[in-house]
Amino acid sequence: MALKHVVFIKFKETVKEENIKELEEALSKLPSVIPEIRQYEFGRDVVRSERSYDFALVSEFDDLDALKQYQIHPEHQKVLGIVKELAENILAVDFFK
Repeated sequence: MALKHVVFIKFKETVKEENIKELEEALSKLPSVIPEIRQYEFGRDVVRSERSYDFALVSEFDDLDALKQYQIHPEHQKVLGIVKELAENILAVDFFK
C-alpha cells in the first residue's frame, strides 16, 4: 500500500507564464534530491472549466512518515515558498492506495 499526495493549485490572476515555468522547473528537481518520493507527476489543467484548478501535483510515498519527511525537507520548503507566492488557493488530499 502506498500513500498518494494530491495537490491542486489555483494561481493568482497576476501569475505569468515565466512564474509557472519556474515552479515546474523547481518541482522537477525534487525527486532527485528527496529520496522518500516514490512517484512524482505534475501538470497544468487543460480543460479550464469554472470548477478547474490551474495546476495539479500527484506524488506517492511509502507511508505517512515518508510524506512528513518530504514536507519538512529544505528543498521542498523552497518550492513551497514559490507555490505560496503564486497561489490564490491550494487544496490537498492524502490517501492510501
